[in-house]
Amino acid sequence: MSNTTLAEAGQASATSAGFDYDALVIGAGMSGMYQLIRLRQLGLRARVFEAGTGVGGTWYWNRYPGARFDSESYSYGYSFDKELLQEWNWSEHFAPQPETLRYLNRVADKYDLRRDIQFEARVASAWYDDTARGWTVTLEDGSRHGSRFLITAIGVLSTPTLPRIEGVDSFRGQSWHTARWPKEPVDFTGKRVAVIGTGATGVQTIQEVAKTAAHLTIFQRTPNWCAPLHNRPITEEEQQRIKASYPEIFRRCQETFSCFLHTADPRGTFEVTPEEREAFYEELYASPGFGIWVGNFRDMLTDPAANREISDFVARKIRQRVKDPKVAEMLIPKNHGFGTRRLPLETGYYEVYNQDNVTLVDSTATPIGRITPTGIRTSAAEYEFDIIVYATGFDALTGAFDRIDIRGQDGRRLKEAWAGGARTFMGMMVEGFPNMLMLLGPHTALGNIPRSIEYNVEWVSALLRHMQEHGLTRADARPEAAQAWTEHVKSCATGLLTFEVDSWMTGVNRNVEGKQTRTIARYAGSAPAYRAWCDEVAAGGYRELVLD
Repeated sequence: MSNTTLAEAGQASATSAGFDYDALVIGAGMSGMYQLIRLRQLGLRARVFEAGTGVGGTWYWNRYPGARFDSESYSYGYSFDKELLQEWNWSEHFAPQPETLRYLNRVADKYDLRRDIQFEARVASAWYDDTARGWTVTLEDGSRHGSRFLITAIGVLSTPTLPRIEGVDSFRGQSWHTARWPKEPVDFTGKRVAVIGTGATGVQTIQEVAKTAAHLTIFQRTPNWCAPLHNRPITEEEQQRIKASYPEIFRRCQETFSCFLHTADPRGTFEVTPEEREAFYEELYASPGFGIWVGNFRDMLTDPAANREISDFVARKIRQRVKDPKVAEMLIPKNHGFGTRRLPLETGYYEVYNQDNVTLVDSTATPIGRITPTGIRTSAAEYEFDIIVYATGFDALTGAFDRIDIRGQDGRRLKEAWAGGARTFMGMMVEGFPNMLMLLGPHTALGNIPRSIEYNVEWVSALLRHMQEHGLTRADARPEAAQAWTEHVKSCATGLLTFEVDSWMTGVNRNVEGKQTRTIARYAGSAPAYRAWCDEVAAGGYRELVLD
């Protein structure tokens, strides 16, 4: 069937059902942009709703100082456009946010994406109508739009959370969450600044703010293990080598466990001598990127004794880099081992605490009581600030879905369906929510996100093509298929130290009501295994779905 014929068939079906569009996409980040390109190629009438004023998703919203990649730039961009790969020059091995946003705007320009994107359009609800076999999406401005398919491209970490502290709105100075940073530059020179939170965004922000602030006070509830990024500019010679190597780079990403250029060492921690182990740790610590996390000994995240070895090594590094022994101990995690939570990568982060203009406050020992009009009051002291930065993270994985009133068959709410933990089919479908396709839903393979995005978009697009070619208008996951996949996701978590720790990767967020108990919110299997499962479903004619 030609694209022209597919388009005619899609338009006829949409018109007969009274739909405005064949597909509505929520979000104009990397996944929404690529999905729009593929929907057009299928000849489908599509519309993207984006809450922001521009494309980019994560890289549009997260403009905080120091924001940048922690996976290699050349492994992160889109791989589908060979011409763009040769045209675009990444300036650094780990590109900063402004450069990444320029790149995504370049993609939007090249494919003229904005004509099908409605900006400043935040989705309030999405309801499925089984009679019409389609979705009605209502925006916050009250406007309604109908389509056969609903595709969510809302991201894994896209719903920021503020701490549950009294008085947040009372502060008279400037304050922002890192994921809602102003477009205008913020000048910290001569200012008294507070940063609440020391996760990945907090680490990147702290490194930059400490350079110019008159005084920086960091409120840390839980220290995180951090490792050096080792970023540097890409030379002209490296640029040419990278462009010539893109097929090998993306092939490597397809082969590794989590789509990074790094993958676990086949040796066990105790299969080598202590001297060899120390030398290997030193090599990883001196290497750029996530190698020390995902390229370490194969048993680092399954054997508590092996994890203690690398944790002790990194603790020694922190003590070497931080001059004050008391501060060093405050920065060393005591409640989780190295790599069992998301690993922040840093550039001079620990040296910040050697500066006279930096103070570290333990928010567990002296909790924050409230935000005051002039600053922050803890159980031990009151601080005055000009600026407060909330680096307090996101309601991860399911949070962006919870913010939208999504209702499937018989008016069933998605939030209620997931109350005891997410239940999905391959992270892309939910039983009882027909024609809803999730590009980065819970239980999809994560890691180097764009590699997952491209695969998931291709899988969704192939399903839509299959339905067009066979005159199908409704797709739903079979209950037994969703059950099998959800059980598989749970089995992948067995034995992993990561799932013995409270973090966003285990569905815990103390700033969100009802998310204080660990759940299996993340698929912990390998990306190749995930793709193999999904490929088998497609090759078998989608028997795991009810198609009619």
